[in-house]
Amino acid sequence: MSEFNINLSVDFAGVAMKNPIALASGACGFGRELSDYFDVSRLGAIISKGLTLNERSGNEGVRVWETESGLMNSIGLENPGVRGFIERELTHFNSLRLAHIVNLGGHSLDDYLEGASLLNDADIDILELNISCPNVKEGGMNFGVKTCVARGVVKAVRGVCKHKLMVKLSPNAEDIVSLALACEEEGADGISLTNTFLALAIDIEKRKPVFENVYAGLSGPAIKPISLRMTRQVAGAVKIPVMGVGGISNWRDAVEFIMAGARAVQIGTATLVRPDASIEILNGLRNFMVREKITDIREICGVV
Repeated sequence: MSEFNINLSVDFAGVAMKNPIALASGACGFGRELSDYFDVSRLGAIISKGLTLNERSGNEGVRVWETESGLMNSIGLENPGVRGFIERELTHFNSLRLAHIVNLGGHSLDDYLEGASLLNDADIDILELNISCPNVKEGGMNFGVKTCVARGVVKAVRGVCKHKLMVKLSPNAEDIVSLALACEEEGADGISLTNTFLALAIDIEKRKPVFENVYAGLSGPAIKPISLRMTRQVAGAVKIPVMGVGGISNWRDAVEFIMAGARAVQIGTATLVRPDASIEILNGLRNFMVREKITDIREICGVV
């Protein structure tokens, strides 16, 4: 069997991807920096740095902290804001020949609604709704923790968003399967999971937390088995497609997520370690399919 007979293309909520490998939000900016290392257009999709309605400078103090088998970050959603993205980044972002996904966060429902509305005229394929942001009007609890709160956000955004809507779930949800089902019921076209896990690092010499905000998000290989479990649970419960993310560092990890039911996968922390990790994973996935005589990636999606 020739390698040229391999079909890696996937359909994600009606959006064509040439392969199931996507760059995760927060690890690739808007594609400029990684373009110095490889042709980003070889991948299936790119997810923008997380946007908020208004420009943010991010958190003070330490922002990134390496852990055993992982990475903690408290960037604070530093970004140019939705308007800044449209004015300064969108043209380059769209010049990359792959599926274009924009990640949108917010600290109030009004932020989400205005941000989604401003992006309606942007030429993008999918809006990834980050519901792991703290709801400042409700004491700081993340929108994605309680199913009833997440349901309300997704329903409201679906009412104004003209693009395909993919909701990114927090692993800190009280019941991630119920939350995913609620998102589906309120009109989500897809699900991505998981976001980072809430974690703590302590500087024992200073006798204080490493991060100004005390807690930070943990990503990388350490969270992969848990993210994989959650991906399988959600993919087995919803009818809409799932994009797996969380500690995928090599092609074997990617195959596991696809076998667990993910239609596509996102590569995040691994990109910060090896800028071309996503290409290594894509090549490894292709070689695996050749070796196993798998002609279409759909043959192994959800087999476990």
